[in-house]
Amino acid sequence: MTATLTARQCWLDVRATGDWTRAACEEALHQRFDAIVADDPAVLRDLPPTVNRVLVPADGTVPDDLTGVDLVLEPGNGNPAAPGRWLEVTDPASLDAACASVRRDAVTLLRFPEPTNIPMEIVLAAADGSPGTVITAVDTVEEAAVHLSVLEHGPHGVLLAPCAPGEATRLAAVVREQSPDLALVTFMVTGVRHAGTGERACVDTCTYLDRDEGILVGSRSRALLLCVSETHPLPYMPTRPFRVNAGALMSYTLADQEHTRYLSELTAGATVLAVAADGRTRRVTVGRVKIETRPLLAVEAVTATGERATLIVQDDWHVRVLGPGGAVLNSTELRPGDELLGYLPGRERHVGYPIDERCREQ
Repeated sequence: MTATLTARQCWLDVRATGDWTRAACEEALHQRFDAIVADDPAVLRDLPPTVNRVLVPADGTVPDDLTGVDLVLEPGNGNPAAPGRWLEVTDPASLDAACASVRRDAVTLLRFPEPTNIPMEIVLAAADGSPGTVITAVDTVEEAAVHLSVLEHGPHGVLLAPCAPGEATRLAAVVREQSPDLALVTFMVTGVRHAGTGERACVDTCTYLDRDEGILVGSRSRALLLCVSETHPLPYMPTRPFRVNAGALMSYTLADQEHTRYLSELTAGATVLAVAADGRTRRVTVGRVKIETRPLLAVEAVTATGERATLIVQDDWHVRVLGPGGAVLNSTELRPGDELLGYLPGRERHVGYPIDERCREQ
């Protein structure tokens, strides 16, 4: 192969795209796909060498003329000298063949037609530590997201046979999705006061959160403070390492690095951005949001440059926020002058999307 193989690759299968094969290839090239798979060498000859041109022979017979072909994937487990192969895992015998291939061959393309991820887990475990590249075939972009999370890291990439224009673009967005670090800033507490009674939301995630990890919450979309997960012990209550007692239900949080959501809008299956004290982020799935009536506490804080933040949380000492260096602070013990970690998204929001307009929040 002429191009370098890297993790989290995008492959496009144009063997069944028919009259729009050329358009499908152009979209894949525009999205900087790693490989295009065809069963006709003529389709591959017109492609530039910036993409890996992969041939899966239509009848399993490798043609003599391989001009413009970077890699041939041979079917089954017949030729042990083949640099790459493709297999469909449907039974114990084909599973064994797949495990042998990922340990031996430079490239293995696999299809798992059954509605279970167990065979893929076994194959990926077998491939651990091997230098070869494992690509799995998917039928939809949504399925690609599932494959990439199997055993946490998934295969090196996925192959999609597109049903319509635009699917290659959607696949690239899923495969290459990243959660960049946030530049957290220090806020100084200016005031803490009881704020009556209202509804607060506990955000229960489907993930174990780290001890210096929580979610960003605030009454203003332009200034959010870092509420820590319930991973730190206190009397009377067991830890809830999946939970953030986040704040009043109207508060903003980040669903991802770009979009805000009200805490009241989060539902099971939604995502929220988990943020660590050093700014590392990851999107986690919400399993439940508990909204209950509780006494409330309002925390006011300001940055050195004058940006103000307000955080309204449950008035109880087991609700905690993070300070510089990951210091864990009980909200009820905050005093003016204490330092908190937060984030300045920098733009106003409309239905969660960043927008440049005049908006005053107070």
